[in-house]
Amino acid sequence: MRYLNAFHLPSLGEESKFVVTNQKFDMTCYTVNNPYPFHIFPQKGLTHIEFSPITIFCGGNGCGKSTLLNIIAEKLKISRTALFNSTPFFEDYLKMCSADIAYKGSIPNESRIITSDDVFDFLLDVRHINQGIDSDRQALFDEWKAYCKGGGFQMTSLADYDELKKRNRARHTTRSAYAHRHLPDQLYGKSNGESAYAYFTDKIRDNALYLLDEPENSLSVQLQIQLAQYLEESVRFYGCQLVMSTHSPILLSLKGARIYNLDANPVCECKWTTLENVRTWYDFFESHRHEFES
Repeated sequence: MRYLNAFHLPSLGEESKFVVTNQKFDMTCYTVNNPYPFHIFPQKGLTHIEFSPITIFCGGNGCGKSTLLNIIAEKLKISRTALFNSTPFFEDYLKMCSADIAYKGSIPNESRIITSDDVFDFLLDVRHINQGIDSDRQALFDEWKAYCKGGGFQMTSLADYDELKKRNRARHTTRSAYAHRHLPDQLYGKSNGESAYAYFTDKIRDNALYLLDEPENSLSVQLQIQLAQYLEESVRFYGCQLVMSTHSPILLSLKGARIYNLDANPVCECKWTTLENVRTWYDFFESHRHEFES
């Protein structure tokens, strides 16, 4: 499925005209050496992007991958959780961009951008929740121990009936079973990588556009393979379109992905096997081939 056909960025001439005519560039409070996100993409020859069901932006740190995703997300008014670095020039820049929407003239409401900050915040939330659950668990263990000792409680009215049931239940069950009955269900006995993977599988639903910023962070190689399969199936069977930035050779190898190399000048489409970071991994393993074969 394709919801976004193309996206247009301002050309070097359009950017230059804006800089010359806009008073913000002459105002002390707006003076900056680099009026982000201006002066990034025209210098790379990137003013027009065509999208496939899976489109990937790749390149080294600082090449503009995350910036590009944020520009697209903000222009399309896609849902987001984490904040991003903005400047007084960002809204002006967005006005100079345009999008070619493929599907009924609008982007599905369920669409969203998922960044590394979203995942890290989720992992921190899980940790805090776990700490709270651990505290509650110890309180329940103490409560179970007190109930099992018995004594000191007499039912004087119907209002005491629930308390009497809790005490009787405690005496007829193990400490762990008693705590489990009163604690919320947990998916939290997972590693950071497993929790991050669960975050993606929970947030990516059917029939929507998803912008993913380096989703491989926190994921082991095995989990990256699982995520790649999940993403391919989301596109093939469940009506999703994906636009992502990544360094991961596993995600770069997604079937049918259109890949833009933001390190090239001008930016160009390429095969994943020709990318410098992929070739670096290939050369590394080739140099150690004898160790695998011995």
